[in-house]
Parts: sequence; structure tokens; C-alpha cells
Amino acid sequence: MTASLRLGPLLRHPGPTTATVWVETDAPCLVRVVVDGDVTAAERTFTVHGHHYAVCTVEGLPSGSVLPYEVFLDEDRVWPEPDSPFPPSTVRTVHPDAPTRLLYGSCHTPTGDTPESMVRYGHDMLRATARRLAREPVEGNLALLLIGDQVYADEVQDSMLGFLRRARERDGDEDTPVDEVVHYDEYAELYQQAWSDPQVRWLLSTVPTLMVFDDHDIRDDWNTSAAWRRAMDEHPWWHTRVTNGLGTYWVYQHMGNLSPEDREKDPLWTAVRACEGDAADAVDAFAWRAHTEPSGYQWGHHHDIGSVRVLVADTRCSRALGEGDPSDGSRSILGPQGHDWLDGHLTGGPDHVVIASTVPVLLPHAVHDLESWNEAVCAGAWGRWPRELAEKLRQDVDLEHWAAFRYSFRRLSDAVGEVSRGERGPAPATVLFLSGDVHFSYLARAEHRDSAGDGDGTRTAQLVSSPLCNQAPTGMQRMVHLSLSWPLRLVGRALARLARVPESGLRWTMESTPYFGNTIGEVSFEDREARASWYHCPEGGADALPRVRLRTRI
Repeated sequence: MTASLRLGPLLRHPGPTTATVWVETDAPCLVRVVVDGDVTAAERTFTVHGHHYAVCTVEGLPSGSVLPYEVFLDEDRVWPEPDSPFPPSTVRTVHPDAPTRLLYGSCHTPTGDTPESMVRYGHDMLRATARRLAREPVEGNLALLLIGDQVYADEVQDSMLGFLRRARERDGDEDTPVDEVVHYDEYAELYQQAWSDPQVRWLLSTVPTLMVFDDHDIRDDWNTSAAWRRAMDEHPWWHTRVTNGLGTYWVYQHMGNLSPEDREKDPLWTAVRACEGDAADAVDAFAWRAHTEPSGYQWGHHHDIGSVRVLVADTRCSRALGEGDPSDGSRSILGPQGHDWLDGHLTGGPDHVVIASTVPVLLPHAVHDLESWNEAVCAGAWGRWPRELAEKLRQDVDLEHWAAFRYSFRRLSDAVGEVSRGERGPAPATVLFLSGDVHFSYLARAEHRDSAGDGDGTRTAQLVSSPLCNQAPTGMQRMVHLSLSWPLRLVGRALARLARVPESGLRWTMESTPYFGNTIGEVSFEDREARASWYHCPEGGADALPRVRLRTRI
């Protein structure tokens, strides 16, 4: 039987002399990646729940190279596709001295830019970025950070809803929700629909891409609190859902984040490669352990791209959800292992340090204070009876960012202060938080309260670009604008003080008015300079090219 390419190729981990290419096929086969007609990597597919995958690492490439590649399944060339309107897909290796550009964004709903979808969701910025890069080749180091909600397992489009309904009718499954993804085959179809658009597919085949999950990759408000987890455990389908959500995340997203060396050390990768048949049991067992033992696996990953250190943090799966004193670490957004991992890599030395956190570290001040107040009340700062109301508010209004995990916020603030003062090695020029999640984009400039304040030290900023394709409804936009008002900021500060919330180690100002359209962010680094840009499509149809909405020096 001749195998076909079901999904991909995706160009993943960027290395100085290696390139990693991920594919899904519709049958077992030998996958070969041929770079520039010469350098070849070959891997046999492995199987999970009847789906077939391969991860090929091409080695021995020159640093800083941009070279075309082809994909073969057995003897058949399947990529590039015949008559493709796009330039040949390329592998890109990192050059240590070259300028670096990072594209980033979150919250992507696949719509195809139909007239109807653009009214509700806006332009798809992954598609628009593909059109831009096809016309404007980028020199130097380049990577794309997809920081959350690559797929929406709980808010599906009509095409996916039809797939789910047919599956429920075929299986006679009346206990599983018809409008949410639960089973492995359903997640596989969800990724298929998200990444098979020709423009998105070409973009992911030619730009090294790093990924991390947020809540909708699993379910809205995933791990908001211990009470949320207890409520989900009561659903008979939740065990299957979280197992397949994390299992497919490891296969489709996380595996490609790892360097070849780190992948070989990964225990699940070793188990999958050693399996002679279907590795479903190994993947399922791993995924359930990752859910029930959050500190048992490190989802965070780090990368040195030129002079930029990129730390991609797991702010979802590894959360510690204790319900005691917020200052003792029993409740944290990274969990104990995640904090130790971040501390170990958050050091001086690189010219720039980027912390990719799906949820923003720095929010509008009123929201920050409201979340900190809510955590304190949930922990009993106002006695026993308000706790239940505070927990309901936490879940209803999504009060679950860094400010709602004050132990984590303080620990990160202290670490950033130490890095900025040169206490962890030579101070970088910038420490940048790149985030998404909130469905609006903004810039906040920050400094540590213990900094010298002479303007010559490390520059710290929060950059948010969200969504890629899922623009916020009008009601949400009004709430955000209200949160920026001085009266609400004073109310938030008063509530925080009444709950005895200590002041933050970081202070910040919102430098830009929140923008609610779809955007993709870009940060360019050269020597010790950094510039941030936000691209959008203010007008035009499905072929519109993105324009710079805001560009500023950090």
C-alpha cells in the first residue's frame, strides 16, 4: 500500500546544525527528508491509536543556512506539492551572531477566511503571515512561537461538529458531549483541520515553530483551581478527554519542541520508539500520569537562538492547586518543578531573555489587583463564608493568570530583579514576557522596585499578541476598556489592600491602548537592541497582506 502525507511537514526545533521535520502519514512507511538534494534523514513511522508519525532530524547542516528540502514516503516524493503557488519549503539553521526575529501569537480558530468567518473571527493571521513571508524572505534567525490554543477542543467549528456527531452516532455514545473533542481520533481530526489549510501548511513547513498548550488545547479554564479539577473529575468522560488531550499534545506539538539530544532522553520517546506495534498504551499511561502527577514531567523547553534565550514555560498542566496560604507555594502557576526549571535557565549571559508564558504576567492593574484579591479570599483572608463566592467568581470571570498565583508572581519578580541587577551573570539588555490568551494585544513597560532607575539597565516589558484568529466580541472589549479606567483601578487596589495583598516586586505602565483585532506579534533583536511590532489586516479580503499596526523600540 502506498502511503500518503496526512499532515505536515512541520519544521520544528531550530538548531545550529540540525533541522527537525515532523509528519503524519496515513500508513506505515519510511519517511525521508532530503535537504538541498543531498543531506538526508530517514525514519520509519511509529503508530499511536492507529495514526502514523515520524520525526526526522537532518544533521550536519551549515549554521545560518536556508536550504530547500523535499519529503519522500518510501520512494514517492510527497512534498513540495505539484503546482504549489508558494516558494519551496526550506530548513533554517541558527547562526549565533545573526540578528533574530521571533513571531508569536495565540488563539487560532481555523476558518479559511471566508466572508462569513471574517465577520465573526476576523482575518486569519497565520494565513496572512504566510502570504507576507512568501513575498518578503527573512534573513537571519527566524522562529514562530505558538503560545497557546493551537486548537479549540471545546469550541469547535461546524466541520468538526459534524465529525463529532457522526462519531457519536456510529459508536452509539450518548454519555459523551457531542460538541467537544474527547477521543484520540477526534483530536487527530482537530489538528488535521487546524493545520491543513494550504497557506498555514506552507508557513509551518518553512518557519521553525515552537509550541506550548493553553487551556483550550484541553478545555476552557483547564486547571483554574482545585475546585475546578474536582468538578471535572465527576464527568465520566473526563479521564478519556484529558488522557487524549495530553497524549495528542505530546505527539503533535511537544515532541517537535525538543532538541535531538533532549528527545533521546525523553522516556516516552524511548518507549514509543521501542514499541513494535501500536504505542497507544504507553502514550495513554504517560498522559494520565502527567495529569495526576503534575510535577512528574517537564513540559517547559528552552532555546538559545542567536543572542536570544527563549524560555517557553508550562503555565497549565504543572500548576500546583493547593488551597492553603497563597504565600507558601502550595498554589503556583508553574508547580515546584516548573519554578526550579525556570530559575535554572533564567540567568544572565545572553543579550536578551524571552519568557513565553501563555497567560500574561503583567495585566491591566485593576485586573491584576482583582485576581490577587480573589486568590486571598479563596484562601480564607475574609473568613470561611466568602470563599465559595470567590471561587465561583474565579471560574466565571477567568481569574487565573499570574496575579492569581501570587507565590509564582513574587518568585518570578524576584528572579527578574536579580537578572536585571546582574546577580545571575552579565545582565541582559532586555527581559521580555511574550504572551497571548486574553484576546487583545498590548505593550506594558516594567521595572523592578529595587532597580537603580537610571535607564541604563535591563529593559523589561510585557508583549501580548492575541488572537491569531478569534477576535473578541464587543462585550468583552467593553469590559477590558473599563478595567483600564482610574475608578476601577482604585477599586482593585482597595480590595487588594483589604485582603492584605502585599505590593508587587514589579511596577509597570500600559504603554499602548489594547487592540482587539487579530494580530501576530514580532520582536526583532540585533546586538543589544530590540524592536517590537504588531501586524494586522485592517481591510481587504482573503488575500489581504498584513500591515504594521504598531512598531516600537523596547
